[in-house]
Amino acid sequence: MNTEKCNPVLEARRLVLGISGGVAAYKAVYLARRLIEVGAEVRTVMTTAALRFVGERSLSAVTGHRAVTSLFGDTGVSPHTELARWAEAIVVAPATSNVLAKVANGLSDDALTATVAAFDGPVVMAPAMHTEMWQQPACRRNVERLSRDGRRLVGPESGALAGGDSGMGRMAEPEDIVAATASVFDSSMSGVTVLVTAGGTREAIDPVRYVGNRSSGKMGHAVAVEAVRRGARVILVTTVAGVSMPDTVETVRVESAADMAAEVWSRSSEIDVAVLAAAVADFRPSAAAPTKLARADGPPRIVLEPAPNVLSGLVQRVASGVTIVGFAAETGGLDRAVGKAASYGVDFIVANDVTMPGSGFGTDTNQVSIISPDGTQERLALMTKLEVARVIMSRIVELRTHGG
Repeated sequence: MNTEKCNPVLEARRLVLGISGGVAAYKAVYLARRLIEVGAEVRTVMTTAALRFVGERSLSAVTGHRAVTSLFGDTGVSPHTELARWAEAIVVAPATSNVLAKVANGLSDDALTATVAAFDGPVVMAPAMHTEMWQQPACRRNVERLSRDGRRLVGPESGALAGGDSGMGRMAEPEDIVAATASVFDSSMSGVTVLVTAGGTREAIDPVRYVGNRSSGKMGHAVAVEAVRRGARVILVTTVAGVSMPDTVETVRVESAADMAAEVWSRSSEIDVAVLAAAVADFRPSAAAPTKLARADGPPRIVLEPAPNVLSGLVQRVASGVTIVGFAAETGGLDRAVGKAASYGVDFIVANDVTMPGSGFGTDTNQVSIISPDGTQERLALMTKLEVARVIMSRIVELRTHGG
């Protein structure tokens, strides 16, 4: 996504650009210039390590404001709180593994991280690091925590890295960071009530065993976070215990397909949009044993019956004008998803083949196709689930605004 030069998409917005110590810091000078060209007023804060890669005077000259480089010794009494009170958004580019970890865990031992800690508005972070660092479990946990906390991550991308190697970890291009920054001021779903389902349902065999789906709920949770970011009132119906969501999300915990159906259907009169991302069981045991089945008694005979169809039931209950999006997790092709889009009365289906690398249950990425009722398919590239959520919500806004 590129932002046209001289298009004032950030007109009169007050932005703090935070620069940390990665090779990609040299791009921050151009990024500052582009943010100013699209209308923003920019001030900068730099870590000590960032000064190894780009000069303080370069940023000061471009922005017209002295760059903050330390918590101590500047003319201001409290530079980090002063910046935080002034800013409408903070952009951290590049965001090194170290800075991601600090922000994710609430550490604030330098001017940049202290400014973020003192700020209660939108924060955009553009990770940049070597592939091995990006893939570390600790880094993945930090990224997930940042996303849950509402931080907006843009990138990284795959490409040439410092040191002559190539792989995932290259900082997003300045134009894409500008576009991501503009989007945090998006209120396109203000006044809209969005219901989201997430996770895999569990259908009891006995008090300790169940038939279930493998869904982690990550895709649905990402959709809920994105809807909140756009100003929506969000109701999240999830099977995942202890999920961390923004305080404004109404989270309802359920277990079975019947539980989910009852909760979702009961909300049919109060919602404007429904995104049913949960992996709901198609079948359930017709009767659950009242006590734990004993191994000594041999394999039980389990008779299955259809579970409630949450999506179909909601379509039958909502008023005209409610936007409904279904999900289809398939294996070996998307033909059944195409049929679902045509027959269910939804606005579109988001389908993926869970056998594809990076697109299965529990991953942080997804490769999906958006399927319209007329059979039209738009295949998206492999993206993070948050990026997929953004595409989904943008499509919903487009449908509700223009009808297509």
